[in-house]
Amino acid sequence: MIVPMSSPARTSDADVEVDHDLETRWLEPEEQRAWRSFITGVTALFEKLDRELREEHDVSMAEYELMVRLSEAPCHALRMAELASSVSHSRSRTTHTISRMERDGIVARAACPEDGRGVMAVLTDAGYQRLQEASHTHVNGVRRHLVDLADPADFQALGRVFDLVKSSGTLPDYDT
Repeated sequence: MIVPMSSPARTSDADVEVDHDLETRWLEPEEQRAWRSFITGVTALFEKLDRELREEHDVSMAEYELMVRLSEAPCHALRMAELASSVSHSRSRTTHTISRMERDGIVARAACPEDGRGVMAVLTDAGYQRLQEASHTHVNGVRRHLVDLADPADFQALGRVFDLVKSSGTLPDYDT
């Protein structure tokens, strides 16, 4: 069992209010190993995929994912809040990324036709072209660095685990 060390800034346990009714279920050694492999693996995978997209297409992985969501939407357009939620980003992060993409001519903003108050992000023709070019690099990278390394049953299990994570109700709600 791995027990965390006390904080170096703390001089005694009397400085900390502890709820003794809650018991921490420490990770078993194999759970800890899997958790750490997940953290380092996902970080390395995202950095590798991001680097490939940036080097070959001057597009970040975050921008790529936004372009994918827009390309799948009717008229290649989504309300900004819906777009942010679809990639599990905050509205402010999405707004910042869309501003950068707008300067590059990848997306444009438009008033929402339903109410005129909302803002839509629209994938431009140039953005769609960039997405088509980048998609080959991205999909080949996902296959090379993840899918082809795993047994199909393991990959399906991974999908089931993250479906549970998404539906658990414990993750941030980016719809608000």
